[in-house]
Amino acid sequence: MKIRTITTGINLKLPLQEEQFKKVAEFTIRAKTEFQKRGYVVQTRRTSTQPWEQYFKSKKQIVSLAKELERVHKKYRIDFFNIGTTKNPKNVSIIYDILKNTTIGFCTVTISDEKTLNFEAAKQTAKLIKKISKVDPDGFTNLRFAALFNTKAGSPFYPAAYHSGPTSFAIGTENSDLVYKAFSKAQDIQKASSILKKILTDEYKRIESIAKKISKKEKIKYDGIDVSIATSVNPDESIAYAFEKLGLGKFGEVGTLAIAKIVTDVVKNLDVKKCGYSGLMLPVLEDYGLAMRNKEGTFNLTNLLLYSAVCGTGLDTIPLPGNVSEKKLYALLLDIASLSIKLNKPLSARLMPVPNKKIGDMTKYKFEYFANSKTMKI
Repeated sequence: MKIRTITTGINLKLPLQEEQFKKVAEFTIRAKTEFQKRGYVVQTRRTSTQPWEQYFKSKKQIVSLAKELERVHKKYRIDFFNIGTTKNPKNVSIIYDILKNTTIGFCTVTISDEKTLNFEAAKQTAKLIKKISKVDPDGFTNLRFAALFNTKAGSPFYPAAYHSGPTSFAIGTENSDLVYKAFSKAQDIQKASSILKKILTDEYKRIESIAKKISKKEKIKYDGIDVSIATSVNPDESIAYAFEKLGLGKFGEVGTLAIAKIVTDVVKNLDVKKCGYSGLMLPVLEDYGLAMRNKEGTFNLTNLLLYSAVCGTGLDTIPLPGNVSEKKLYALLLDIASLSIKLNKPLSARLMPVPNKKIGDMTKYKFEYFANSKTMKI
């Protein structure tokens, strides 16, 4: 297991005060050191602010502020920043300019809460996803954007992270290696739950102990761990290949849903302080086995939505053909929103149309945390 992120949530003060980020940087360096002393790899240090619409004054102001945030974060070597979400459809188009003018900034649109679907926000988001896809030749900028559905503040994971309340921190981990280890040992679905629970509990108790000590020493609120199963591009840590260790067939075939529910049930019942999704992530481009099984066609978007009903975080890093229509994207967003409202669960969508690619074409990303795969049909 690796620490994917130490994410510090702050209430951004305007005019921007560089000292605020200097203190965050110093804190996260000390926190990172504490984890490293105990043998953990810490991949990134990140920040999240209150939703950007709360400090939005004009398009010019928010784009200028995003540029300044990028400068400050790079100066203090904080890897990424997230200015959170907007619920106002009129603000959605501005996100294009925010992302185009930054390289480490993230933001989102909230399309639904637990009861209400904002149709206009969904329409504008579909239009935005298409427009963002043209910033880079490979459509990579959509990695820094997502549509959110019933997602609350406090998640350490991007792009869904945004903040509320006093300064605090949360932990997100890369942990699919533990599922692979547990299911390799179990080799049977009836044994999978107990073995996985023991392995995850032991590891998370250690992480929680470190985090609580950091919180006490630094006098910074600890929000918990997003114990979601986050994946890896290492074949021996693949969540898809972990599922297959239980002998029910390839990921995407019958039995996949049952295994997904087992994983989620274990994660939801872990005896640690949890935050964020705390579910099962199935990001197609961020897991070697998922990328390979997608190439083979063992699953499709409908399968992934089905799995989200019992487990997941929605649709994540989904490669799509560059000519996908706004109408199709809109319809897909409505499906995810409907699922989120019906089940009263947080979901998100990070959809990545790839310019000049047709359905079934291979992506050609040169990103160390991506495994290339085929574009998927909506």
